[in-house]
Amino acid sequence: MKIAFVASEVFPYAKTGGLADVAGSLPIELSNLGSEVKVFMPKYNMFGEVEHGLHYQWNIGEIPVRVNGQVHSVHVHTAKLPRSNVEVYFVDCPYFFHRFRVYTNDHDEDERFILFMKGVIEILQRIGWAPDVIHCNDWQTGLLPLLLRENYGWDKMFHRTATVYSIHNIAYQGKFSKATFSKAEIRPEHFVYGGLGEHEGGVNFMKTAILTSDVINTVSQTYAHELLTPEYGEGMESFLHARAQDFYGIINGIDYHVWNPEKDVLLPYQFSSDDLSGKLQNKKFLIEQLGFHYDENIPLIGIISRMVSQKGFDIIGYALNELMQLNAQWVILGSGEHRYEEMFMQIKEKYPYKVYFYRGFNNELSHFIEAASDIFLMPSRFEPCGLNQIYSLKYGTVPVVRKTGGLADTVLDWNEHLAQGQEIGTGYSFHDYTAHALILSVQRALHDFNLKNVWHKIQQNGMNKDYSWRKSAEKYIELYKQAVIKRLG
Repeated sequence: MKIAFVASEVFPYAKTGGLADVAGSLPIELSNLGSEVKVFMPKYNMFGEVEHGLHYQWNIGEIPVRVNGQVHSVHVHTAKLPRSNVEVYFVDCPYFFHRFRVYTNDHDEDERFILFMKGVIEILQRIGWAPDVIHCNDWQTGLLPLLLRENYGWDKMFHRTATVYSIHNIAYQGKFSKATFSKAEIRPEHFVYGGLGEHEGGVNFMKTAILTSDVINTVSQTYAHELLTPEYGEGMESFLHARAQDFYGIINGIDYHVWNPEKDVLLPYQFSSDDLSGKLQNKKFLIEQLGFHYDENIPLIGIISRMVSQKGFDIIGYALNELMQLNAQWVILGSGEHRYEEMFMQIKEKYPYKVYFYRGFNNELSHFIEAASDIFLMPSRFEPCGLNQIYSLKYGTVPVVRKTGGLADTVLDWNEHLAQGQEIGTGYSFHDYTAHALILSVQRALHDFNLKNVWHKIQQNGMNKDYSWRKSAEKYIELYKQAVIKRLG
């Protein structure tokens, strides 16, 4: 099967969130399963061409792409994803993409990604490669299925090409003024009230994709169910209901080459489910580096996150004073809204020997926190998939999460299953989005932390779970087959 994977960010070239991790890993596993995969992304100026082995494609040369009545020159570079033969095609247009940021608030943000989408189709034409499936991701690719059928419908090369659209976070939909459709040269009848692209008087890229893709999916089964409700659907729930027969949920995988305590090169001590002594050594090393008093019987609670309300920092704030009274130490890594950064700066000053806060991002420290912590806190208001709770399971770090989206699909509550006579739990979860529910779940975890046999069982359950990309990729292959069947009628 030939698959064109189209995304606005791909690790290791550009990353702002989980989409980049998906785009940098899933295509490799699809290739390993026998598919021919090509990845397409914009060529930003935040990474080095030499560093990542980019090559200019002289055989393609300059491609004229018209957006908003102006013709822009697009050039093409290629590289291969690390540890693979998967080619990445970079859509190079300095006017739009050399801004030292992946996303902007600039007035032409819609034009940037219109050019990207058209550029992808133009490149496919010039290399003469007709994919069975074009896999589009998030709003930045939302018009591509419609462009393929309308603006490029004359090209028989794409007549059998199906489209799959993945929603990684429904909160970001690509909302612009009604002028955007004319910028993309899409016929105005699609912008009439209730049309394919019209939403609340403007253009909505995500709505267009939902209504025009052959198949839609999101990144966990629970999140897929949640998106059909007004509470989580962000205004898209009625359109997803209309496509319910073509709407699926597939949990993201993780790259066990990178996130694996047995071979994590960023850790001073490796460990496995068979021998957890290295985990304790990592904890001791980190605690002493932070200047805390080390006691293996005092649990270390880790947080790694964007500091926004979506991630539960509002209820953490309400619970913070009571959480600080618990017999635990805390290590926190992240950045985001100023009020939450200041909240942790103040709590660090108030409890300097039990709270450490690193403002910003530090990849090495993120691995260290996962390996050294006993408990990982992730109380998101909503979470399409989530990755850190999956990392935590692999590292024997027991997650405490809110029961939503991918968190509900990946963390099994110990007490809930124990009440059913099953010792299969991998962590602790709560449903009500309140500080009280959060505190009670942390207290449950701390209680069981002191029951070493119980705690070891929970750790083993989590570490033996398999959330590799291989399993997810197999499900995506089935999804692509459904899209092709739908396309061919």
